[in-house]
Order: sequence, then C-alpha cells, then structure tokens
Amino acid sequence: MRFGPASCWDWFPLECFFCEASKKRCGGIGLFSYFLGLFAVVFFRRRFVQEGSLHQRRLGWAILSGLMLGLAFPDIIPKGFLVFAAWIPLLRLEYSLREKPAGTSWKALVFYSYPAFVLWNILSTYWVANASLLAGAFAILVNSALMLIPWGLFHLSRRYYTRLGYFPFIAFWLAFEYVHHRWELAWPWLTLGNSLADFPFMVQWYEYTGVLGGSLWILLINVSLFVAIQSQEPSRRRVLSMQTAALVLLPLLASILRYVNYQEKGQQIEVVAVQPNFEPHYEKPKTPETARMDRMIALAEPLLGSGTQFLIYPESSIGYVETAQLPFYPPVQQFRLLQTRFSQLTIVCGLDAYRILGPDEASTRATREQQDSQGEVRRFEVMNAALCLPSLNSGEGPEIYQKSKLVPGPELFPYPGALGFLRPLVERLGGTMAGFASQKEREVFQNGLAKVGPVICYESVFGSFLGGYVRQGAEALFIITNDGWWDNTAGHRQHLKYASLRAIELRRDIARSASTGISCLISQTGDIRQATAYGEATAIKGEIHLNQERTFYSLWGDMIGRLALFMSVLLLLNAGVKAITSSAREPLNG
Repeated sequence: MRFGPASCWDWFPLECFFCEASKKRCGGIGLFSYFLGLFAVVFFRRRFVQEGSLHQRRLGWAILSGLMLGLAFPDIIPKGFLVFAAWIPLLRLEYSLREKPAGTSWKALVFYSYPAFVLWNILSTYWVANASLLAGAFAILVNSALMLIPWGLFHLSRRYYTRLGYFPFIAFWLAFEYVHHRWELAWPWLTLGNSLADFPFMVQWYEYTGVLGGSLWILLINVSLFVAIQSQEPSRRRVLSMQTAALVLLPLLASILRYVNYQEKGQQIEVVAVQPNFEPHYEKPKTPETARMDRMIALAEPLLGSGTQFLIYPESSIGYVETAQLPFYPPVQQFRLLQTRFSQLTIVCGLDAYRILGPDEASTRATREQQDSQGEVRRFEVMNAALCLPSLNSGEGPEIYQKSKLVPGPELFPYPGALGFLRPLVERLGGTMAGFASQKEREVFQNGLAKVGPVICYESVFGSFLGGYVRQGAEALFIITNDGWWDNTAGHRQHLKYASLRAIELRRDIARSASTGISCLISQTGDIRQATAYGEATAIKGEIHLNQERTFYSLWGDMIGRLALFMSVLLLLNAGVKAITSSAREPLNG
C-alpha cells in the first residue's frame, strides 16, 4: 500500500515516543488516544451522568458487543468464535429501546450503539494510526457512523415488520456489507465473515458463497441464540436451542469434510517470493535504489534455478519512473541481466510509475498538471502498478497492471464532485484530489506456462473483485504488498489471513510477497505455508498449483449481497408506503 508524497494520510504523521530510539512506530499511542477519546465521549456526556441504572445497563450491553466484535478479528491469538455471540448484547439493547421509557427513539439508539461500533473499529483497526493519527481517527468515526445506518433502519422499521422478526436486520446488514465493497468509500475490512479467517477449516463453503456467506451464518446464529434466550416458554426454548445447534454444526461439519477431502488441483510450478524488509517510514526513503536492488537480487539469487518460473517482488519495489522509459530504467535492466542467466524466469514486481498524456488524450479524474522549467504544462497520471517482465524465451516486452481497488484517501479522493469544497484544504496540506490512475478490467500475466493474476495490496480484501482475474483465465494469484506501514501490529496479520479466504473462495494457490510483513505461499484450502517472520529480510521458494477450474463464487460473485440489497430496497419501500398511509389516516381518526 503506497503512502507517498501528496498522500492524504501524511497530513498528521504519528511517531510514538516509546519507539523513537529505534525509529520504529507502534500502534500503542494511537490505541491509547482513541480509547481516551471514546472514554471522554461516553463517560462525560451529561445525559449519561444524569440517567439511572437502566441506562448504565444499556451502555454496558453496547460496550460488551463492541469488545466481542473487536476482539473477534484476527490477531496473535485466534478469537473468532466470539463473533457468534457478539451481537446478542446489542440485540438486547435494541429490544429494550422498544420498551418504556425509551420507546422507539432513534436518538437513544444512536446514543447507546455508536460507542459499540467505535469500540469495534478501534480494537480491530487501531493500527491505521501508524500512517496518520487524525486520518485513522476520522476513518474509525466515519465507519462507525456508517454502521449505524443498517442498524438504525432495522430499529425504525420494526413497527412495520413485527411478523418478520429479525429478517430486516440481517438483510440490511448484508446489504451494507455488499455496498461497502463497491463504493468509493469502500472499507470491507470489518466484514463479519472476515472474522473467521483464523479458521479456514470452518469456511470451506466460501467457494460457493464468498465471505458474505460467513456474515450470513454469523448473523443467523446470533439472532437464533438471542431469540432462544429471550423466549419465556421452556418448550419453545428447547426447539430454538436445537435449531441453533443445527445451524452451527451442519455448515461446520460440511466444511470440515470438504477440508479433509479436498485435493489440490492443477500442475505445479516453482516460484520464489522475496521479502526485502525495507522499513517504509524511515529506512526506504533514505536508501538509494541501487542499494535496494542489490539486496533484492542478493536475496533471490541463491534460490533461483533452472526450474524457477516466477520471481516475485513486493509492492513499490522500484520507481518512480515514466512508463515510456521502462526498458531503459536501470532496475529493469538489472532484472533483465538476471534473466539472461535464467532464460525461463518471469519477474513480477511492484512499480511506482507515471504516464504522460498525449495532447489528444482526454483528461480523467486522476489527471494531474505540472509546469516544467520552460513554462509548458504537461498532463500526467500517477499509478501504483505491478510490472511483469516476461522470460527472455517468450520474446515479449514488459506488461503493466494498474492497481484498480484504490485506498480511499491516500490513493483515491472519494466523490470529488460532492466534496470539491475541500480542495483548498487538501492542497494546502500537501495533498491532491487527483488520486491514482486505475484500469477497469483485471489483467493476467503469463509466461507461456502459467497465467497469474497480479493483486496489489488492498485489492486482496475484495473477493468478488479477485474473481475477475479468474474469469480472465488466472490459474494462480500473486499478492504483492507493503504491510510495513502498520508495523508489527494486527494490521499486517489480518491482511495475511484475509488472503486465505480469497484462496478458498476462488480455489487458487497464492504466492504472497510483502516488503515488510509476512511473505508466504497459500494453498487452495487456505493453509499458509513457509510464512516468513515480520521484520526479516529473506526469500522463500516453493511450488504452487495452476488450477483452471472455476468455483461457483468466481462465476457468480456476491449473490447473497445482491439478494440482500434487493430485499432491503423492497423492505424500505414497503415501510415508506406504510408510514405515509398511516400518517394520512391520523387526521381522519382524530
């Protein structure tokens, strides 16, 4: 993930004084700051101070849900099982708000629920503070507010759908996750199904449903448990308990059987993935590119052989260079020199580049302008890209894939038409609203023997997006990333674990090259092999399979999300009609 000059995330860089001596960053000060802010908001609100024990219990329910949801996401110790009961306190809170004295007040729902969503976001994504404290706080507060939308819609629509129970809640939440994968403020990191990434043996059926299938499973179990707990009739409670047990065990057993019996598909090829370990905050900017190239090639050379088909380097390995000058760029020439010794070798690496637009080319939202020393204005586009140098045997020239799922803020300024009033502030702080260039279609690299999909950092969180590589013929996936921006926190571990879910969804082997993070190979069942240590300069060598079969999910994508969105629209339209007709009757009844 590239956070270079003119990046919105660099407005307020954070350096922890505990780590100053070693020139490292940690998420400790960001986590402390976020919790301090949450404490101030919650415990010093006048309303809370003046209210009694009932309101304290409601706030306690919200905090308990926030803790369970936040801790459920991957970290050093797997705790994903917490997510199966994490919504129960929030459901109890919402249920209590439909009773006296609060009634159905949406303001009360926001007051109690928002701290839960903020706590969830802090515990899961506090590490964003390593890029920028203010930007991280903004992302946490905004994403928490967005979570209130499906939760609030469910609460407000309850009066119109008493017979539907908690179906609207499930539909609204799944629709929210589906949209959150696709708009310009996309942040699918906290999709509920991602919380199970520590346990690939539990979710082998993601090859049919994708990660939203896991979200549906989690929501159904939470609702079923809550309804069973709330039931006052012993016989009904027993029935509901048995239904909940079946809901848990049947998908789990099916997944375990699939996991145990699955056979890796496709012929094998040999790959080498390099982890050069250039710390991005301090070390990499001060290290000359020649020295970086020397280290990258020195790490790879001992592992290369006549059978090695691909050599993979991480995101932003080389550059900043004009695309037209690539054949003459010294690092590319060094790679080509290496290929003269291994003529079958194809090299894939991360590239920071720019392209100058011709006079007849139309400008895009990513177009930037710069005036040269002679006063002429040139238009150009910046890109975070993957470069493929095909083997010398192929006779083909370099190929470039431009990262297309861009990070909101650093790489893409969302909805500039609506937020254009922020341009003076952005430019004054050294940022830009232009963002990075991208391409609409996925691109597959090939060397005559294999077709691989180049996935750049943030893109690996989007399952349906990666399905585009498979539909273009990709037989395996290469993930190139730079997870050093987050340092040794939960961020890079979550990013790695989410890649396992992509392997299951698409049944594609993955070779992962991280600049500073964890490089590894991932099997079609989501098992991680040959994982490197964080902060280690090394390389790994292994074999991956080339699978040509397509999963149901790779063909049809997030059908659950599309269905949930359709049902949500119908529910909202029906509720709107009922609200209008009921308000029209009130004067007549009076």
